[in-house]
Amino acid sequence: MTGKYRHFWPVSVAATALFVMVATFPVYADWTKQFHGGATTTAASGQVIDESKPHDHNDPLTKNSVSRVPASKDTADPTTHVEAAANSLTVQAQRNEPDPKLVPSKAPAARTNVPADRYAMAGGCYAIRSEATGKWLVRSGKGYTATATSAKTAEPIHFQASDLGTYLLYGKGKTFLSRALFGDIQALTTASSAGDWTVTQSSTGAGSTFQFALPSKKTALTVDAKGVVVPGAAGQFTLLQMTGCDVFPEIETNVTGAPFAGTSPFQEVRGYLDAHTHGMAFEFLGGMVHCGRPWSPYGVDAALQDCADHKPANGSGAVLENFLKAGTPIGSHDPIGWPTFKDWPAPNSLTHEGTYYKWLERSWRGGQRLFVNLLVENDKLCQVYPLKRNSCDDMDSIRLQAKDMRLMERYIDAQNGGPGKGWYRIVTDPYQARQIINAGKMAVVMGVETSVVFGCTMKADIPQCDSKQIDTQLDEVYKLGVRQMELVNKFDNALSGVAGDEGGSSPLINAANFLETGSFWDMRKCPAGNAPGVEDRTQLSPSDGTPEQDALFGAIADLYIPIKLPLYAAGPQCNQRGLTSLGDHTIQEMAKRKMIFDPDHMSVSARKSSLDLAEKLQYPGVVSSHSWSTPDAYPRIYKLGGVITPYAGDSSGFVDKWRKHLTWADGRYYFGFGFGADINGFGAQGNPRGANAPNKVTYPFKGLGGVTINKQVSGKRVYDINVDGVAQYGLYPDWIEDLRKQSGQNIVDDMARGPEAYLQMWERAEGITNDACRDTRAIKADTVIKAIKKGTTVKNVLQTAGQPHQRLDTSFTYCTKNAKGTTVSVTVKFTVGGKVRSIA
Repeated sequence: MTGKYRHFWPVSVAATALFVMVATFPVYADWTKQFHGGATTTAASGQVIDESKPHDHNDPLTKNSVSRVPASKDTADPTTHVEAAANSLTVQAQRNEPDPKLVPSKAPAARTNVPADRYAMAGGCYAIRSEATGKWLVRSGKGYTATATSAKTAEPIHFQASDLGTYLLYGKGKTFLSRALFGDIQALTTASSAGDWTVTQSSTGAGSTFQFALPSKKTALTVDAKGVVVPGAAGQFTLLQMTGCDVFPEIETNVTGAPFAGTSPFQEVRGYLDAHTHGMAFEFLGGMVHCGRPWSPYGVDAALQDCADHKPANGSGAVLENFLKAGTPIGSHDPIGWPTFKDWPAPNSLTHEGTYYKWLERSWRGGQRLFVNLLVENDKLCQVYPLKRNSCDDMDSIRLQAKDMRLMERYIDAQNGGPGKGWYRIVTDPYQARQIINAGKMAVVMGVETSVVFGCTMKADIPQCDSKQIDTQLDEVYKLGVRQMELVNKFDNALSGVAGDEGGSSPLINAANFLETGSFWDMRKCPAGNAPGVEDRTQLSPSDGTPEQDALFGAIADLYIPIKLPLYAAGPQCNQRGLTSLGDHTIQEMAKRKMIFDPDHMSVSARKSSLDLAEKLQYPGVVSSHSWSTPDAYPRIYKLGGVITPYAGDSSGFVDKWRKHLTWADGRYYFGFGFGADINGFGAQGNPRGANAPNKVTYPFKGLGGVTINKQVSGKRVYDINVDGVAQYGLYPDWIEDLRKQSGQNIVDDMARGPEAYLQMWERAEGITNDACRDTRAIKADTVIKAIKKGTTVKNVLQTAGQPHQRLDTSFTYCTKNAKGTTVSVTVKFTVGGKVRSIA
């Protein structure tokens, strides 16, 4: 066929690919060497990555491997040369198809002189007038009086939202209108609950009046007979917009231009996808391992503080941080975060906050549109770490972190003028996610990655849970909003064996496994029939000294667990613990609930069984989110219709991963690419290529949707991706530009298609059949689609007709078969509100 249905050519793609290879043999020979030479070559150095080596969390030769699980140089890839070439060509064919139109998102309404409601004053500068005296608030010594006769002579006060409808009242001289220790109202220099005012609206319209209360102090703001502002029964106040407020301290995004949106709520989306990050890790491991948090009601100064044990003697108390960086608990770093950020955050600093909400906002403004936040815990390592303020129970931690996600969503809403107005939107299905992204916001998916999910540990091989408990807790996390989940992380559990860890810390993680389960990892020689490189992590001598990839856990075990283990037999090794009957049950129950299953961290045996099950169920809701699966699994995931987002790592290494994954792409499905940052304690972030690197990033540059991206400024620190690497999450737009500089526009185009690929996978998990133009197994008779009635919703059209080949503006285009058996095109047109208006 010709025209826009040329994508039918993959039916004979092997022959086409063979012709291309013969015609371009020199290029193909080089391509074969690059992808099938038995090793991976880094673009930056040209060095060969020996994937059989233990993984250092910040070693560029290992963190950039296709799989973070060790794989020998002769890792068996089931894809043939012809298939690999054909798969790559199908991606190129998809890139050539029409892109959806992107438009600037709707600008927020202009601020009015008098706030319309109790949310509208967020970020504004106002004078406050007492209705009791008819006068305006002004500073008087340490306190305030309502004695100014004009708004022009009043104290200009910045309203800094601390939550929805609550504010810090930030006055001149960097002070906060607060209730002092002895009960009077003063201008204090520190934000606290004593100055966290809940605002309620007493009347509306031009003369709107407001009240200010401190619920924690059971008091409110009022004015006495002398005009002194005092605590007491709630007084009535009016606000008038003015200028002259001190600027509230905050991190900048340094991205200009309106974030892009779609032309309709249901069109194909564009953006960037991160399917694996731990934004709420400040709560895990007892809440005292991680320094800083992604937001604070009291601002950046409170949020980005170092841990209390880090602060003494220039960081010498930071035992864990020092051990991670130097292999010894002795060391130092500058403990000051905001505003200097001299030593942290940094690509290799695993104990410090990397996802502060303004950094995350920069990534959204720079083009990111889909973000999976994984709730994370490891109860045994939490128990052995000596400092804690939270429960170590995995489920308690999941509940707490899920609550935190909702609180952060509220906080961002508060900064943007009210409920639902923020750019960070937690979503629970693909239809909602598509609407959010096309509105120009970021869809946030809640996920889980814990070692003892649902309390399903085992003791001496006896499961400590049953199927009823699993079903009950699956229902609970589903109600919380969880839609993506792994079954294991660091320990064997009653659901699955684990891939294990290796290097100097592996015996200590294994010891923690023993403390948790009563048994060590059952690592034995891999079966003789196993393909080379398809193995779990090799157990080496404790004296090896190489930290494992997720080094934070290993360091805690090394410092606080005294058990040492004997050596295992020489590798390659495979954990004999596979997928249990309870694990099989869990995956089936996840599929019933349309939840997305992630096989990362499973033992090879368990992962093979889980993918066997997914294939038996014909369940496409599978994602490998951060390179913790083995290469034999990746083609299977693509063939299921799943999505893979490799561990981000260094930009040069990621380019190599992208090239390799092109050879696995299945042309029957929409292809898009994402990354798994694994930030906040688990994976080191991308290192810089250097100020003198070829094709380095130059500032400013244009981001997705036409925004302009300058160097990011955090307090006194100015970040440059070329010399700082991905020091914090706000530098991911710069990292993506670095990918473009090294490999051209194709990689960025594929990554901009990442959210759409994820949403289409999620739709298929929901039961929507695949695009029949790419996958002839899904083709329907044209009468099925033509029978759809006017007024039918987009979701109901998808449920009837399946996924369209194109979703441009307000039209869906399908491949169907007519009565003669000929493939024809049918277009369904919708109103902007998403109701069918015609079918042609």
